[in-house]
Amino acid sequence: MTDRDAYFADPIEMQNMLFGELSNMFAKEVPMYDRSLALNHVCNTTVCDLVSRLHVGFTLSPQQLKETSGERHGAIRIGRPDEYRWIARYFAAFAMHPHNFYDMTSVGYKSKPVIATAFRSSVKPEHRMFTSLLVTDYFDAATRARVEALLSTREVISPNTKTLIEKNELQGGLNTQDFHSLVREGVDRIFKWTGHARDHALYTDLCDAGFKIAADISCFDSHCLNHLTPNTFCMDLYTVSMKFCLGEIDETALRARATSTLIRVCAAADQDWLLLHFRHLDHARIESFTRATVPQVDIAHVVDALVQTFKTPQFALSNLKHAGFKEFTEGPSQDTPILLRQDAYKALTEPVQFHSANGSVIHATHTARFGEIEERGYATTPKGRELYDRCLEQADAARDEDSSLAKRDFAAFEARYSKPFAPFPKSLSELLQQGLVYGHYSATKKGIAARGGIDASDIHQLVRLGFAQVQGLRYEDFLPVSAAGIFASNLNQMGAKSTAAVKPVYTRALFEEILGKPVIDSDAQYRTEHDESIAETFVQLGLLERVTA
Repeated sequence: MTDRDAYFADPIEMQNMLFGELSNMFAKEVPMYDRSLALNHVCNTTVCDLVSRLHVGFTLSPQQLKETSGERHGAIRIGRPDEYRWIARYFAAFAMHPHNFYDMTSVGYKSKPVIATAFRSSVKPEHRMFTSLLVTDYFDAATRARVEALLSTREVISPNTKTLIEKNELQGGLNTQDFHSLVREGVDRIFKWTGHARDHALYTDLCDAGFKIAADISCFDSHCLNHLTPNTFCMDLYTVSMKFCLGEIDETALRARATSTLIRVCAAADQDWLLLHFRHLDHARIESFTRATVPQVDIAHVVDALVQTFKTPQFALSNLKHAGFKEFTEGPSQDTPILLRQDAYKALTEPVQFHSANGSVIHATHTARFGEIEERGYATTPKGRELYDRCLEQADAARDEDSSLAKRDFAAFEARYSKPFAPFPKSLSELLQQGLVYGHYSATKKGIAARGGIDASDIHQLVRLGFAQVQGLRYEDFLPVSAAGIFASNLNQMGAKSTAAVKPVYTRALFEEILGKPVIDSDAQYRTEHDESIAETFVQLGLLERVTA
């Protein structure tokens, strides 16, 4: 360890501290969030209980469960380009860098007047912050002038924050005390909900024009968190549990859907599924497990325990202020293990005070902060993403043909939504063979022992023969159409067209100019890891010259 390493705190550890403190802050501000975390913990524990019966030898300590469930994906919205650059520099101190450019102005009828990126680590992407920037030239000249005039008088980034950011950049790091101060600036000022806003007339005009997201960004005193999303091991178990605890379905429906969901988990939870969901596992550990079957009676006992837990007062979420749960999950169908599935309890309507320059106060309400949940699948190749986009378009159309089906007959809804995704294989091996997802390959002990005597040179055949092994690369990024769908359902408002004389075009180059740094292309990262791991596997197996000849 160098003197520098001893002096500076680990930015990844400080990142964990930041998101832990943000989670504590959000739990105090939004009681429903705190209860939903507890509910997700029960669901994740239930899945682990089932997996331990299915794979004898599998265990997950309370600390490992806490760490695995502790991932957070937040969302904030920024009003001015100069603020946005400061936010980028703030996250850089925590080893979080911009990944991908998302143009939310061009997602069809869900379009919003924002462009965005996700700040996360490239090395250890556990936490993410989807960060949107309001593009004021999306509006007509008069509205743009009003929005920019109001935003120009707001200062969210304090002088102390700027000093700490500049100190980090000058030194190449911060000590623990400085990092603690930077965390407090985020928790106590930058991302904190205050319930204070300005210019009620502008707020009302923007909302009435279909721009609630612009009103949320323009009129409030801080870049408050809109949500702070945890990771779940089983989206469908979480959503049905939330709907029961919110009083939207009865116990009979909970039992039926929880049972069918856990039966599906048993069918899906092979070695690849374990590697996708539990980062502490590796191939060697999984191969030490003994595969068993889980009798129907055992699943019934697991469901019984789940139901009894959710009937306790702690989970009487219907007693809390709430707006219900989304009708359907965004993303791929439940049987297609790619990309990202997202759902949410709907945004809460909260009291707000609008303060005028003359000292008068208008008491109103605002709806923006909601409770998202996510389950991540495999990262797709461009070929896989193109297929996904086609399938999603068909699935959305099928869903819209009967928008109330999910409430009337959920099984029929699932079947209808899943059908367009039939072109996707459901196993990792088939997804890889068809070039639809990325993987990380490595040589096995058997393969290294056979070096020099291996006839096969196709990477998929090498895996089948046991000379190589593969782990699917998890998708660590975002889906703009799904995000727009979440926005729309929580704002109770679909997208709105630009009111500018000519709709502007927003490019990655323009966005990078605002950021002051390049945006990382996540697909290039996935592809590089995929290709380099194959090349290294060929080297380990003594096959590189053959495959490159």
